[in-house]
Amino acid sequence: MTRSRDMPFAQIYLLEGRSEDEKRAVIEKVTQALVEAVDTPRERVRVWIHEVPKANWGIAGQTAKDLGR
Repeated sequence: MTRSRDMPFAQIYLLEGRSEDEKRAVIEKVTQALVEAVDTPRERVRVWIHEVPKANWGIAGQTAKDLGR
């Protein structure tokens, strides 16, 4: 049963530096997963990619930048 009022919204956090093609692929695959998982029309799905600077992402007490990620 499709819920006409649903508007699934996914927020994805990625380290900066992904290509536009990679981001397009993430948006497409996340959209398709939500369409299948919650039975909603793809036009209603929203995906927001947050690109986080490597200096702002911490891993085990260090920045991703310092770790060379």
